[in-house]
Amino acid sequence: MEQRFEYKFVRLGETRWGWNVKKEAEQTYQTVIRDHAREGWRLVQIFAPGTGLYGMAKYYEAIFERSVP
Repeated sequence: MEQRFEYKFVRLGETRWGWNVKKEAEQTYQTVIRDHAREGWRLVQIFAPGTGLYGMAKYYEAIFERSVP
């Protein structure tokens, strides 16, 4: 039987102006990962899909996966 997975995408540190995104993301990413792990999710990757002012990320996105029974 083939194993199946489901995926969840969670934005971190998104703000209207984007200037303090990095600071906010650093403060919350650990909590987000721990909370999802308790629900059976596994962190696959964290990345910054877009850049804003001064080349800083507008937000970060965490990708989680878990197997589907």
